[in-house]
Amino acid sequence: MSFAIEAAGLDDAGAIAALQTRVAERLTDQHGIGHWSAAVTSQSVARAIQSSTVLVGRDGGAIVSTLRLVSKKPWAIDPAYFTRVRHPIYLLSMAVEPARQRAGLGRLMLEEAAAVGRRWPGDAIRLDAYNHPAGAGPFYAKCGYREVGRATYRGVPLSYYEMLLR
Repeated sequence: MSFAIEAAGLDDAGAIAALQTRVAERLTDQHGIGHWSAAVTSQSVARAIQSSTVLVGRDGGAIVSTLRLVSKKPWAIDPAYFTRVRHPIYLLSMAVEPARQRAGLGRLMLEEAAAVGRRWPGDAIRLDAYNHPAGAGPFYAKCGYREVGRATYRGVPLSYYEMLLR
């Protein structure tokens, strides 16, 4: 396997959008229509690449995984549930090619996210996951993230997870 993780460039936007849409379609096939069902556009990914850190995992040049790191708190995160830190980092938009899931790529992406977070410097990585079978909460827990609370935001049940970096 020639898997490597690197920062995404603008020329990766279409491939990332296609990957995230394939993941959304797979979740919809498995769990029905939900908040996870939205298609992703290359324009929205390009904006994300310009305004945050987007990582991609490549195997033989093909993008097979991605995630996004931001320092600005996303709308669905309630900081009251998390450990108080000076410099939180938020993990968003994680996706692994459906045919490649459960092969360790997601874990490798999270390890790289933690390394990037420590260099920023960040004190913790925070995220939310759907509190639903379509959500990845158990995966994050297996990767060392601690569930710190549950909330419903705009009708969407969420579980909050964090990993302290310092």
